[in-house]
Amino acid sequence: MTTVCVYFVASPLQLLAARQIAQTIESGARQVLIWYQPGVGPQVRADEWDASSYLPWPRRDPLPGWMGRHRRLLANIDLVAALIGPCDTLILHSAVFDTEAINYFLRALPRRCGARAMHARILPDGLISIRRYPLSPLKRLIQAARKFRQWLSPDLNYWMFSGDRIGSDAPFCDRIYVLAGLPHEYDPAKVVVLKPLAARSTPQDAEPASRRALVIGQTLVSAGLMTTPDRDAVALQIEQWLALCNIDQVDYKAHPKDSRLELCRPSYRVLELDEPLELWLSRTPYSVVVGVRSSVLLFARQLCAPETQVVAFGWDRTKFKSAQERSDMLAAFDNAGIVQR
Repeated sequence: MTTVCVYFVASPLQLLAARQIAQTIESGARQVLIWYQPGVGPQVRADEWDASSYLPWPRRDPLPGWMGRHRRLLANIDLVAALIGPCDTLILHSAVFDTEAINYFLRALPRRCGARAMHARILPDGLISIRRYPLSPLKRLIQAARKFRQWLSPDLNYWMFSGDRIGSDAPFCDRIYVLAGLPHEYDPAKVVVLKPLAARSTPQDAEPASRRALVIGQTLVSAGLMTTPDRDAVALQIEQWLALCNIDQVDYKAHPKDSRLELCRPSYRVLELDEPLELWLSRTPYSVVVGVRSSVLLFARQLCAPETQVVAFGWDRTKFKSAQERSDMLAAFDNAGIVQR
């Protein structure tokens, strides 16, 4: 029987998780990678996949003219179905299944490809994956509205579901992938824990890590997580603490949206990488990795050598959506062995 695995990814983390699943857990299947954030494209190695393509997001990139969003949804189904080809079993992977850009594939692709069986599986998505996000009544109404598209196009038959918005409770989901060391609230019967997403081994010719640090940038003021005075105080606190640690070289890695380099100081070296930061961390030794509340700190604890210090600063100055969100994130950081300062 022919099995095809399709991976819808939007971040380097999801790409690394998809790569591990494809190379180990689903190694006997045909592997199709779809990315829908343009920034992921440069990190994709086409030779690792049987087929791969960028998928335009219907809401952000509708086709020109009348009903452009509707026609983009149909064009995307055509695109992915052509990459898959005929198959007996279809396994769809995504970090979330309530969005219209992904959900319509659940019913359209098996019919287009002649698949007799379809399974949907959840990819890990960083800190978002440590808690559940129940669908609100408004979200359920939006799902119902999306159902009406099938009157115009049978392929656009939205699969409504309840419970967690990513689809972890839905009947079509039979597996949820999570990262080792992170807490979660999913059904244990569905959970599969992934191995580390990159090797921990350090090349023999690598530079020593004893006097090198990495600062993980993040949008703080622009995202409403800190005031400007608080952000400046935390940036100074990090710089002074690194000096006390006798660090000679400090690298700064900005978040893709961190155009202002909010935590950067004049003495730092700004990294411009052509690969996911997770891969860079897996083979570049650091004695210290620091930041505020970035999910990269969690991955650094998994990817870096055991002796590497991973430290979070400024939580007393950081705004959270709720006390529950802060509690959940604190539990995740504590569980991963990240020190709070």
